[in-house]
Amino acid sequence: MLQYDYLPVAIFVVVGLAFPLIILLVSSLLRPAKPEPEKYVTYECSILPFGDSRIQHNVQYYLLALLFVVFDVEVVFLFPWALVFPGLGLFAVVEMFIFIFVLVVGLAYAWKKGALEWM
Repeated sequence: MLQYDYLPVAIFVVVGLAFPLIILLVSSLLRPAKPEPEKYVTYECSILPFGDSRIQHNVQYYLLALLFVVFDVEVVFLFPWALVFPGLGLFAVVEMFIFIFVLVVGLAYAWKKGALEWM
């Protein structure tokens, strides 16, 4: 009886692994293969590319972008709470203030580490 309980999970795993492999195999068989040097050139708005595309960027840009995404997504959680605020009880209000406190602590930590400095 126990082995049949996991049968749907096993089927899901097999289909989940086989489906992308089959799609990749079929697409590799059906696609035209005409390698040309022009296909490997970087497209920059109909302007011929200049310089090397593998330049190093300061990691600070990525860190700032990551912080923006994290705080932006977290702020999205405030909107549903604000819409139902009049109907919330004390527990939900306290929970949201704890959530905001955690965000402020994270922002203060990032500020202290200099992650918000732009060069």
